[in-house]
Amino acid sequence: MKPLHFKSMVYQANGKEPARDVKSPFDGSVVGTVGTASAEDIERALATAYRLFKDRRGWLPAMDREAILRRAAQHMTEMAEDLSMLIALEGGKPLIDARAETARAIDGILSCAQAIRDHGGHVIPMNVNASSAHRMAFTQREPIGVVVAVSAFNHPLNLIVHQVGPAVAAGCPFIVKPATDTPLSCLTLVDILREAGLPEAWGQAIVVEDNELASRLVTDARVGFFSFIGSAGVGWKLRSLLAPGTRCALEHGGAAPVIVAADADLDKAIPKLIKGGFYHAGQVCVSVQRVYVHQSMARDVADRLARAAEALVVGDPTKAETHVGPLIRKKERDRVQTWVQNAVAAGAQLVTGGKPVGETCYAPTILFAPPPECEVSQKEVFGPVVCVYPYDDIEQAFAAANALPVAFQAAVFTRDFDTAIRAFHSLDGSAVMVNEHTAFRVDWMPFAGLRESGLGVGGIPYTFHDMQIEKMFVGVSP
Repeated sequence: MKPLHFKSMVYQANGKEPARDVKSPFDGSVVGTVGTASAEDIERALATAYRLFKDRRGWLPAMDREAILRRAAQHMTEMAEDLSMLIALEGGKPLIDARAETARAIDGILSCAQAIRDHGGHVIPMNVNASSAHRMAFTQREPIGVVVAVSAFNHPLNLIVHQVGPAVAAGCPFIVKPATDTPLSCLTLVDILREAGLPEAWGQAIVVEDNELASRLVTDARVGFFSFIGSAGVGWKLRSLLAPGTRCALEHGGAAPVIVAADADLDKAIPKLIKGGFYHAGQVCVSVQRVYVHQSMARDVADRLARAAEALVVGDPTKAETHVGPLIRKKERDRVQTWVQNAVAAGAQLVTGGKPVGETCYAPTILFAPPPECEVSQKEVFGPVVCVYPYDDIEQAFAAANALPVAFQAAVFTRDFDTAIRAFHSLDGSAVMVNEHTAFRVDWMPFAGLRESGLGVGGIPYTFHDMQIEKMFVGVSP
């Protein structure tokens, strides 16, 4: 596997902090090199962004912001295959899925441009009573302030689009810190935005390896909005440290539940469960993990899932035929192995998988009836493991699905409308998919983790709204 050779693949160190090699999680080859930020770099970035925000006369006009985003989408379209290969190389996502991510990212940038036109202010009714007589009122939107975004590795291009695209659309200067495992897609996107006309100071990307420095960036009083995608432990801690007045949105993980009713069409359900469970080796915050199946067919579902899982190609993510690539780090693969072994030792039946493949991958794994106290039943696996649990009564399945402190997206497979509505009302997720897997998403829909799974609502129009304030004008006739 050779490093890519186009402009954005080598970001030189600043001379003060050490350079970091970005390595393929599949074979350890060097994909690119980036410089890491120092305390001085953090301060410079914050001071630059805050100065831009405070200078209202220098704010970017809406027509300029829209044009920048549309040009960026065109640039991304022209280099789509390079972007897809970069995602596969640095993140380990199979090329077929990396191409889908790139297409989503391009569409997301266009959605950000469209949001500028679709989401403006509104008129407040006046002249409806004596106290409002001879008055008019309306609102307009303004940028909330400096946006600081901290992102995750599993969608290294599209997550950045969701965090910085709305910032550009809203007119906010942004500073983005990508995951240290996958910074190149982020840095490339920032380059693209600059080539499309975004002034360099309005969009800054920095790689920070020191947790204390990262916290300093996030918790500074000059930050107007903090966007976080990552683990719950880190996200909630950072939120507790935010400066007074800083708004935020947190997107964490879950352990997505699926209810398979007795009348479900299994021929349609099985492929969707396989895709939702093993997409990007299960490293997705709404990946299918806990599948509750009516006891009359639970074992059959487990066996059918196992046969489908065994047909998946595991290995090099840069090959078009690969379905399941590596986990992001070897220690994560080892953790998944430990959790599976613990579940089997506690009484779960290993239907298929349960072993490493090569040095960095893990076999797609189906477990049948893991005890409720196992890690795979209690925590987000974030690996290629799907658990099948038999149930007698659907109310039992709802209760088990809702039993964890996390809640994100859920699903039900059924041919019965009443069962679908019952599941919609009974499951705790912020979205309930009917005859679709839990990882389904389009980028303009609301995407919200509940309880420990997050705070606020993601999705491009919703993030665009959060990154602005609505200012009201009230006028009295002279």
